[in-house]
Amino acid sequence: MTVKRKKQITALLKAIETGEEAPVAVVNPDKYIQHNPQTTEGGEGLAALFKRLSKTSPRVNIVRIFADGDYVFGHTEYEFSSSRVGFEVFRFEGEQTVEHWDNIQSRMGPNLSGHSMVDGETEVIDLDKTEDNRILSQEFISEVFIANNLDKLDHYVDADSYTEHNPRLGDGLPSLRSAFSDHPCDDKAHIQYEKLHRLLVEGNFSLSACEGKRGGVATSFYDLWRISSGKIVEHWDTSETVPPRSEWKNENGKF
Repeated sequence: MTVKRKKQITALLKAIETGEEAPVAVVNPDKYIQHNPQTTEGGEGLAALFKRLSKTSPRVNIVRIFADGDYVFGHTEYEFSSSRVGFEVFRFEGEQTVEHWDNIQSRMGPNLSGHSMVDGETEVIDLDKTEDNRILSQEFISEVFIANNLDKLDHYVDADSYTEHNPRLGDGLPSLRSAFSDHPCDDKAHIQYEKLHRLLVEGNFSLSACEGKRGGVATSFYDLWRISSGKIVEHWDTSETVPPRSEWKNENGKF
């Protein structure tokens, strides 16, 4: 079931390129809940969106694809009128997906250490450590990012091998620490994580979806972590401004 669902979601996302309608059949139009504020509800809306996007000659590459229970989540790169990187999350009921979240931003970089937003390790291993890594990830997000207890960074992150893909940062703990400590609250670059909405884990990879603010503006933060031997060793992310409610095309909310 897991392999099949991953293939279905891969085909669905690739349909953005072609406008093909058949892969959209994985979406249950009667139950589908769309959390992208800029997209209309239901499978028909999704098919129409893909048809429209396909006329702009887009390119879609699924860099990483994972599954956790009834969720399939992917790390993707897009070439539309501009280059973008995103995370896509789908929830299944049986043979079809019934709910979708995403977080997409413009591509930037390479970063201070020469890494792009998508390169790095892709292989899923350590499936037997999934639940241990879930606990580690949840504690890390809660204690360090939300509570801003930066003194605990080295408890969770491997200082000797930490690889950073955020386009504004570089490898190692000092750069990560500075992202949360070097900007006053009234700075446009100030980052504040407020709530963990979702944590999805497969083996050595975990994806967290958090709500917060950047420079006082409502923002969704998606962070992908690779874990090895009980420590975080690699990180990718996207952040996206949450539009005001008056601009939403559905009523489901970003999270």
